[in-house]
Amino acid sequence: MRRVKAFCGIDWASDHHDIAVVDETGSLLARARIDDSAEGLAQLLQMLAEHGDSPQGPIPVAIETSRGLLVACLRATGRPVYAINPMAAARYRDRHTVSRKKSDHLDAMVLVNILRTDAAAHRMLPADSEVAQAVAVLARAQQDAVWDRTQAGNKLTSHLREYFPTYLAAVGHRREGIYHPIARALLAAAPTPRQAAKLTRPQLRAVLKKAGRKNAIDREVERLHSAHRRCVIFP
Repeated sequence: MRRVKAFCGIDWASDHHDIAVVDETGSLLARARIDDSAEGLAQLLQMLAEHGDSPQGPIPVAIETSRGLLVACLRATGRPVYAINPMAAARYRDRHTVSRKKSDHLDAMVLVNILRTDAAAHRMLPADSEVAQAVAVLARAQQDAVWDRTQAGNKLTSHLREYFPTYLAAVGHRREGIYHPIARALLAAAPTPRQAAKLTRPQLRAVLKKAGRKNAIDREVERLHSAHRRCVIFP
């Protein structure tokens, strides 16, 4: 009897992934949710192996992204990986469901059936060298870190604007704003308006030196001392 061919669809998220494996008729063979970790990858590979995956015939995978550790690991196994355009997946989803409600399992099924029926219409990710894959993963990790830092900084600035406006006024003239080493050192030394108002000149001098300030320290000490003395102190 001819072995039934299988296909895999992965609905990717930052911390977990939903998996669907179907046969060539579209019947669901397996489904699971895995973590974005080495253990999750091992679980996925075991699931694929249980449904006919082999070195001679690796099960192809459809996923809506071409980046990330999971994609890099799947490509490293030598299997076909198809990056499905999210707009194509959305159009397919609209054709096959009445409800517009998002479902991670449904999205995995949409992806795997796109691969099962229309693989020729979609791009299989090319084989990259290990160095190229490593660079891609690191570059994306750097970009994600910048986005996370910016989001956290925006939230912190919003809170400081309400709770500690004089701090923002004291550090806002710098191009880096709250990201500047001096701004971070000041907030660490005096995280409340009351503490900031009590900072002495020697303490401010120590903060500036710790943050790497070397020039015009006395002038900056006076500016910060004056700015923090204007803090509104609540009882």
